[in-house]
Amino acid sequence: MGPDQIEMVEVAPRDGLQNEKTLIETADKIALIERAIAAGSRRIEVTSFVNPKAVPQMADAEAVCEGLPERNDVTFIGLVMNARGATRALATGRIDQLGAVAVSTDSFAMANQGQTSDGSVDAAKQIIALSQAAGKTGQVTIGASFGCPFEGEVAQDRVVAMAVALAEAGPVEIGLADTIGVGNPAQVSALVAKVRAAVPHIPVRVHFHNTRGTGLANVWAAIAAGAVTIDASIGGLGGCPFAPGAAGNVSTEDVVYMLERAGVRTGLDLSALVSANHWLGEIMQRTLPGMVAKAPPFPKQA
Repeated sequence: MGPDQIEMVEVAPRDGLQNEKTLIETADKIALIERAIAAGSRRIEVTSFVNPKAVPQMADAEAVCEGLPERNDVTFIGLVMNARGATRALATGRIDQLGAVAVSTDSFAMANQGQTSDGSVDAAKQIIALSQAAGKTGQVTIGASFGCPFEGEVAQDRVVAMAVALAEAGPVEIGLADTIGVGNPAQVSALVAKVRAAVPHIPVRVHFHNTRGTGLANVWAAIAAGAVTIDASIGGLGGCPFAPGAAGNVSTEDVVYMLERAGVRTGLDLSALVSANHWLGEIMQRTLPGMVAKAPPFPKQA
């Protein structure tokens, strides 16, 4: 087993909502962020600065940033795909960290951001440089690290080579994303270990979707292999508009329940997360996928 403490990144406001057909009010997005903070979240992916025609749910990125609470103890992350998005994010004055995305295959990179896989690496390095020049930090996620919706299997050596190239830009971390939820624990253990060995000076973050029910097992395997940060979404919402069959992220409540019960501290309040799940379910007008919020509390509360 890995460390006794793990950092969590709350991605519900961006990755959780981006694939939803019903447009969510800006005020509700801000309320979701505030509920995440109240539950203990200290790194939150608040929005993405992308073409609103491509992702209509994120059209209010600037408005969300304008409504963010003043918190010196919270890192607000903005996802960007190119220099234009980076410029927009930095112009708000509220984004602390830019999140870039590089994609492991040409087919998915073209669908997701209109460039080749190598082009996405170059763009991510440029985004990290822009963030650093503005006095901010930058991180990068390698999308489809465990499998591609168009090309199928992805060679681990390809992902490792991308991590080595991206490390040249000095990101604060490199994320490995199972964008379509095809990974398994053995694969996760191997890839996290290989990336850590290749770029030992850069922390590894992981991002899992629970499309095929392996999300929590993959979280556990990643931590055991040395990942130090976990992405998760309140309620288990999420998906990618450009990846067929990409179901929701691992649920923040489910990850927190598993880790805290196993003696791994997350700094998050499970009861507050369950309340946030129920509140968000009312906003979305359906029961959310996360499992813990559907079950009675354990141990029973006095």
